[in-house]
Amino acid sequence: MNSMQPSHSRVVLVTGASTGIGLSLIRQLIEAGFRTVATARESSLPRFASEGIVPGERLLIYPLDVTVPAQQETVVQQVYDQWGRIDVLVNNAGVSYRSVTEHVDPQSEQEQFAINYFGPMQLTRLVLPRMRELRGGHIINVSSVGGMMAMPTMGIYSAAKFALEGASEALWYEARPWGIRVSLIEPGFINSDGFRKVFFTKPSQQAVQDSSNDYYAYYHHMSRFIEQMMTHSLSRSENVASTILRVMNQECPRLRVPATLDAWFFYFLRRLIPRHWYHAILYRSLPHLKKWVPDAKN
Repeated sequence: MNSMQPSHSRVVLVTGASTGIGLSLIRQLIEAGFRTVATARESSLPRFASEGIVPGERLLIYPLDVTVPAQQETVVQQVYDQWGRIDVLVNNAGVSYRSVTEHVDPQSEQEQFAINYFGPMQLTRLVLPRMRELRGGHIINVSSVGGMMAMPTMGIYSAAKFALEGASEALWYEARPWGIRVSLIEPGFINSDGFRKVFFTKPSQQAVQDSSNDYYAYYHHMSRFIEQMMTHSLSRSENVASTILRVMNQECPRLRVPATLDAWFFYFLRRLIPRHWYHAILYRSLPHLKKWVPDAKN
């Protein structure tokens, strides 16, 4: 594997850069001297200026909807025209749908995968040829604890993250002979209002608003649990961004990198105990489980 270029000569492209982890990472990349490409949906671009982040000699800002292949191709070509290379691709853009399996509809499922899986993989395919030519590069895919394990009401989110993790693992083997590194960053609960930004399918939205719905308790108790975990978490987006930057600067980074304390906890838990015990423990730990189905034997 070739030695990494110094930070001031490396080009880093970040998706979903206008908020959360992406915005924190952009700030840290600028401070560290990287040539940085910040991308976000066009409707989100004004956030950069409001945060004091403006294009400059070492910062490019481009509109990018990761579900639109033409925009992906345009952005990659614009970076090549400007700087001739992309050394690090950080696939950070993502959304989360909350729905039990029975309430998933094809449109929501497609959008979940389009943003969290198909988009990142297509961008990866676009930058790999130049990385192979240069015999180096780094693909960093932001996954989640949801890519390690699944939780009720978040099945299609985990499905998309599981897919991203599987494809990234295969790519790790394929890219390594060319000097290209591949990393999965796995954050858990982050102290933010992200729990307010989840999407619901139409049936799940109806269930949330109808206390007589068979699945109402699922949504009610899981939503409150996730809100509590996020509002009391000691981890912030800046911490995850710092982990990404640290991994970016490692010569031989690990494939999977838990990025919060709870992520490390689940990382070791699933390795230290038999899998059937692991699932039994997590099932019994679900919030207010006995209230999910009236008079049910859980």
